[in-house]
Amino acid sequence: MGESMRIKEAQRIIYDDFYDKDRKRGVFPTFTWFIEEVGELAEAILNKNQENLKEEIADVFAWLLSIANLLNIDVEEAFIEKYVKK
Repeated sequence: MGESMRIKEAQRIIYDDFYDKDRKRGVFPTFTWFIEEVGELAEAILNKNQENLKEEIADVFAWLLSIANLLNIDVEEAFIEKYVKK
C-alpha cells in the first residue's frame, strides 16, 4: 500500500500548510468548503470513478483536519477515545 502515516502527522501537515489561511477564513466558511468537498465525493461515488474517489476522499480528510485544527481537536486522539477505547 505504500507509505503510511499517523493521523497526527497528517493533521500537522495540514496545520503547517493551511492553518493561517483557515484561521483568517474562520470555522464556518472552512466547514462550508468541507461540505462542498463532501458533495464532490458523493458525485465521484455516483460516477464510480476510482481515481476521482481517491482524490475526493483525500480532500474530505484534509478539510476535516483543517476544521479540527481550528477547533483545537486532535483527530487521532478523538478517534482512539471513541472507537478504540470502548
